Amino acid sequence: MSTEQQDYQRKGDSNKIYFLIAVILVLVGTNVYLYFKNQKANERIVVVNDEKSKLQTDIDRIEVQLDSANSVSVKLSEQMKEQQETARKKIAELRSALKKGQLTQKQLAEAQNEIKKLRDFVIQYTAEIEDLKKQNASLTTERNTLKTQVDSVSQKAGTLQKQNEDLNNKVTMAAALKTGSVNIIPLRIRKSGKETENPKAKNVNKLRINFTVANNSLAAKGMHDIFVRVTDPSGAFIAGENGQFTADASTMAYTYKTAIEFNNEGKSFSIDWVNSGAFQPGTYTVVLYADGYTMGKGTVDLK
Repeated sequence: MSTEQQDYQRKGDSNKIYFLIAVILVLVGTNVYLYFKNQKANERIVVVNDEKSKLQTDIDRIEVQLDSANSVSVKLSEQMKEQQETARKKIAELRSALKKGQLTQKQLAEAQNEIKKLRDFVIQYTAEIEDLKKQNASLTTERNTLKTQVDSVSQKAGTLQKQNEDLNNKVTMAAALKTGSVNIIPLRIRKSGKETENPKAKNVNKLRINFTVANNSLAAKGMHDIFVRVTDPSGAFIAGENGQFTADASTMAYTYKTAIEFNNEGKSFSIDWVNSGAFQPGTYTVVLYADGYTMGKGTVDLK
């Protein structure tokens, strides 16, 4: 082989070596590029996953704050109810988005913006709830104060009513007729119709009750009903007309009922009561009632 041929062969081998070295360098560079590209991609995935986790934590915190604000017993306005419903829908949408596959950086930015809006809403919403609590507390205090005042006024009104009733009772009692004196005369009625006083029980037919009425400027002038109750010597009540009346806060039967005209002139009156049965020896008691109170009483002894 000539010298020229040997030089040509050596040059060809060198070119091959250079070509191989270039290919190797290209491959190495490509591998290095792919390595760093993958490394950055892995880092970006890690960053995205960290952002998703942080967003999820922020959503949980916002929902807890929203639940805490709603745990207070206050009456929400319709607008606040709508705002709360909108916030909960947005929370549900964000949770659904985060559960899906990998998010793009743009989607993460949008989610972060929505969470910021939710956070601002919850802060304002909580402040409104606190304001409602204060208003309720103020209204409760005012209501309790008014109730106390009403109770106090009612109590005073009740006291005044009781005083008025007591005063009216006193006036009514003071206006009732009272006897100045009561004198009871046992009478015997003869066949001729002549009446004579007789103390013997077996001869007595009726009792005449003589009485005067004390002057009373408070008493109404005009006719007043007089109710008579008679008890025999044994203390038994003698029934008469089977009627009843009320006096001294009690309902009682009366023996006899009549009426007198009162003109506040100190006039004397007489009531005759005829016993349907026989009189017995002993003391008879006669009690007179008028205007709802005891008017006076007297007794008579029969032999």
